[in-house]
Parts: sequence; C-alpha cells; structure tokens
Amino acid sequence: MDKRGAGILLHITSIPGRFGIGDLGPEAFRFVDFLADTGLRFWQILPLNPTNELNDNSPYKSISAFAFNPLLISPELLIEDGFLSRGEVPARGIRTGSQVDYGMATRIKGELLRRAWEQFERGANHPEFRTFCRKNSSWLDDFALFSALHEHFSGRIWNLWPAAVRDRQEDELARYRNLLHDDIEKAKFFQFLFLKQWERLKAYCADRDIQIIGDIPIYVALDSADVWTHPHLFKLDREKQPQYIAGVPPDYFSETGQLWGNPVYRWDIMHKNGYAWWLKRLEHNLARFDIVRIDHFRGLVGYWQVPQGEETAINGEWIKAPADDFLSTVVGRFSDLPIIAEDLGLITPDVRAIMKKYGLPCMKVLQFGFSGSVGENEHAPHNAVKNCFLFTGTHDNNTARGWYAEDATREERRNISRYLGRRIRRGTIHRELIRAAMMSVSNTVIIPMQDFLGLGSRARMNRPFMYTGNWRWRMRPGGLTAALVANIRRLMTLYGRDTRSA
Repeated sequence: MDKRGAGILLHITSIPGRFGIGDLGPEAFRFVDFLADTGLRFWQILPLNPTNELNDNSPYKSISAFAFNPLLISPELLIEDGFLSRGEVPARGIRTGSQVDYGMATRIKGELLRRAWEQFERGANHPEFRTFCRKNSSWLDDFALFSALHEHFSGRIWNLWPAAVRDRQEDELARYRNLLHDDIEKAKFFQFLFLKQWERLKAYCADRDIQIIGDIPIYVALDSADVWTHPHLFKLDREKQPQYIAGVPPDYFSETGQLWGNPVYRWDIMHKNGYAWWLKRLEHNLARFDIVRIDHFRGLVGYWQVPQGEETAINGEWIKAPADDFLSTVVGRFSDLPIIAEDLGLITPDVRAIMKKYGLPCMKVLQFGFSGSVGENEHAPHNAVKNCFLFTGTHDNNTARGWYAEDATREERRNISRYLGRRIRRGTIHRELIRAAMMSVSNTVIIPMQDFLGLGSRARMNRPFMYTGNWRWRMRPGGLTAALVANIRRLMTLYGRDTRSA
C-alpha cells in the first residue's frame, strides 16, 4: 500500500452469472482478468459471511463472523471438481439482469448443493474434508451446530430456544449433535466447498498481482453463532436479551441516527481473556484476504450504545473502548497489519491519534469533499494524504451520477464546477470524480464499479437509512468492454498508478 495503485469496489454478488446471484465461478475469473488488463491492483469486496432474508440479505448482519455464504458457491466449479454431473445443473440458469434474485438463487442453488452433499455423502473416504474440519474446528463446530439448530427450531432467534439449548447445557448439546448429525455435517460440507473455491480464486488473483480487500463488520448480529457461543462477551441480560444495541448518532445519512440492532461488546471481559475471540477473527480474515477493512473502526475507540427498546439512535451515549490496549495486543500477535480503518462519520481526536500511532490508513470519499469550505474539507482532493484509500463513493453512498442528480446540494454542485474550473454536468460527473481521485496524492484509489460504468442511482448498493431493497445491484453481462479497459489503463498510466507497466 506504499506504492501508487488503484482498484475496484465490486461485491461477489454483483458479478454477472447464470444463477441469479454472482458467485465464485467463471465470471469472477473473467473479472480478475479485466483487472489485470487495466493495470488495477486491488479488488475490494463486502463481507462474505452468510446472509438471510430476515436481514434483507445484508452482508453486515450475518449468523456468523467466521462462516461463508453458500450462495456464492459456483455450480460450474462443482461440476469441474466432480461434486455434480453436468446434467444436474440447468443448462440455462435464472435470468441475468441488473438485480440479484435472492429467493430464486436460494431455491436453485439450495437444490444443487443438496445434490452435491448427497453424492459426496455416498462416497467412501473424504480425507480432504476431514482435514478441513479439523483445521477449522474452533469456529466450524459451533457454527454448524448453530446452523442445524436454527433450522430445527424453524428459524427462531437462539435466545428463544429452549433454555437448556439457549444456555448451552452440554448434555442437551450432545443430544442435538446426535439428533442433527447429518445437518451438521452438511453445513460443514458447504463451508468446505466455499473455501475450496475461494482459495482457487484467491490464487488466481495472486498470480496476476491482484490484492483482495476484505471487509470485517465491527459488530456481529444478535442472532449469530458467535453471540450464542460467547454470550459473556456481549452486554446481555440473564435471558440473553441485549441490554444495549449498537448504532451511530444523527449523521450525514439520517437525522435520527442509525440503529443497527447489534449487541455491543463487553470489552472488560475481552481484555481479561486477551481479546482471544477478536484475534481469532482477525487471523481468520487475514488468511483469506490480502488486506482487511474494519468497518466503523471508530467503534474500537469509542462506540455509541443505545438502550434496548429505543426506536431511534438519538438517545444513546458514547462509551470508551480500550483501543490502544487492544491494538497493541494485535500488533504483538501479527507481524504485519494490512488493515484499513473505516473512519467516516464523526471522528474525534482520540480516533485519529490511535490511527496515527499504529500507522493505519484512513478513508476519504470525494462525494463528501465539496460541502462547506472546500479549502478546509478533509475529503477534498487537495487535502488527501498518501496513507489513505480514496474513494469516489463507498457501498453506502449513491453512485456518482445518482449523488450529483439527487443528493448533492446546489452549493456542492456549484463548488465542484468552481473547483475543477469548468461546468460539470450529470452525465460527466463520474468521469470527473474518477480523474480527480486518480490524480491525487493518495497511494490507493478505489472506484465503485458503478462509477466506472457511469450508472445512476438505480445501481446503488445500499441505503443506510432503509432496511429493505438493498444489496441487489448486479453488473450486466458485457459491461467489461475493450473500450473500458483502454480508458482505465490510460488513466492508470497517466497518473502513475499502473506500477506493473513500469
């Protein structure tokens, strides 16, 4: 991250493909080839953890901080690896459009994965699978049991399960491990398939000098294997209900703040056990990605907690977290810290001090750079710093064209034209922001795929103040044209970011 480079933000689900949702199959490999052809060095994705309909398939509200999403498994690669026959996979999948169809993808892929499991189960020896289970037992055993129990109890949240199971009484857990043995093994098998395919894609990226930027949500969902397994690490009452929930105070996105619903950590308990759960989580992610972004990094320094039962995030309070002690422990465990601190929103001097002490790169977003006094705005292009990741927008922002047309104030539109010295129009704003980012001093620039394609607000990935209808955008087939490759390569060369051609 100390050389000039650039990359694309595109989640796996947004890749085109035959089965209603992007996956780890052939189209993902084509996208890596596209990155290599353009000179781009980074591919940033969103969390890969399992999603569910109850949480609108948000990758930031998962049933596990360690497990991966089976919907991202590629049927084509299952054929290639002998887990399915060609005749078992539809020659034509679900329609390929500009939206993920989670319902149909779940039905079709669920059936294909079931067939793969049944065929695998009939086999005699599975040494590779057993090795995988042993190596990942620290999280896999509890996740697989949780997953099987969740289905057995008809999707009810775990703190509403029978008390003996909710409280993890060992005799009851042993009984259910026996009762649900096949479902537990099946859940492990799906994780095995995912990581087998992921490691192949990651190796393909490494061969082409593409680094993958993963994403760690700072919090985990209440209804997760992690909270069920480690309830003492969270602020819960005796009935395992959250006493406080996470969020942020009123901000750019919402006048009433954001109420996320995640339970907050008991950092005092985490300190006593050496932050063991967090260290395992970081180790797990650093093994899968080249760089990890910690979402809402400021929550490691001070977090906004809201009493359970509040309808908005307004009536919360800031609570100090032991960031220095925690990060010094992390540094003691890992020799290198390829971590990006997501430091957007209300950032106080103590957060900046911690980031500086540990040399963590920050984030800047150009969409935020043209309000108020542009000369002093930290997100304006001229105020960028080398040790930062500069974005035109993130997954939480509108696309550049959508922002300019719908969200930018008259003052911001006027400031952009004055800043760039020419009249800017809606049809060209994405190109202007990309160029401004590329020419900046920031070592690393990340552009959402939607901005490279010049798409409007219908291609937005997430609206933080809305709880339905997000995480659905997909790139249409044929978007990775030779003209786009040539245009990006010109920018990369012009602004000294295509280091591989040097």
